[in-house]
Amino acid sequence: MTPPLYLVDELPTGERIELTGAEGRHAATVRRTRVGEHLLVGDGQGRLAAGEVVETGRDVLVLRVIERCRVPVPSPRVTLAQALVKGDRGELAVELATEAGVDAVLPWRAARCVARWDAGPRGAKALDRWRSAVLAAAKQSRRAWLPDVAEPLDTASLARRCADADVALVLHESADTPMAELAGALSAAAEVLLVVGPEGGLTDDELKLLSAEGAFTVRLGPTVLRASSAAAVALGALGALTGRWSTREKALRYPDFTPRG
Repeated sequence: MTPPLYLVDELPTGERIELTGAEGRHAATVRRTRVGEHLLVGDGQGRLAAGEVVETGRDVLVLRVIERCRVPVPSPRVTLAQALVKGDRGELAVELATEAGVDAVLPWRAARCVARWDAGPRGAKALDRWRSAVLAAAKQSRRAWLPDVAEPLDTASLARRCADADVALVLHESADTPMAELAGALSAAAEVLLVVGPEGGLTDDELKLLSAEGAFTVRLGPTVLRASSAAAVALGALGALTGRWSTREKALRYPDFTPRG
């Protein structure tokens, strides 16, 4: 079984790591981790340390570092522009996308979004929920890189992001182009922007604007996916069509470990 991962702001150097705060509390008190168990500690920026628990206390653990590594950034980098989705489906969307390997998330205020993140405490609370979902999913899936969740953006700003990306993909059930037809361009790209619309779909004006900035309108397959699951399925396709999965597998199988005594 893969050891559980705990994320800290900065990965300490040295032969031992003291896990305190919320992560130490979760490991020591909630999970009741014991001496002799193995854990992973990471900083969310690609650096990981594998260690064995040698001491436990109230809301604190001490690990003896066994080895360290730095996992490279997956290539191509995938940024998800996820339209705001009502209820907890938005949190589910970013949770699944994180588990599937997304590198960054842009909450998008699309025209047909039922959910509205207005400026102020309510919008800030909704954004915090997305960030919490991403954090939990990154730990659950043992992600060395924690995806960033940016402030919400409007369609004009999203169009500019499409223009800046090497490849921008807009998922649409009526598109004529399968994503697989763009495998060559995707493999050569350094950054891919993936756009997923709301429950009510994209408007004609949104499609025209994003297409005018170079975005490709593509479909994944013959079925219509929910706004909460489309990104995860697309990320799976991108993993197979590009070198993202093989690169990550190599990085974890042959990491640049520095053995510790």
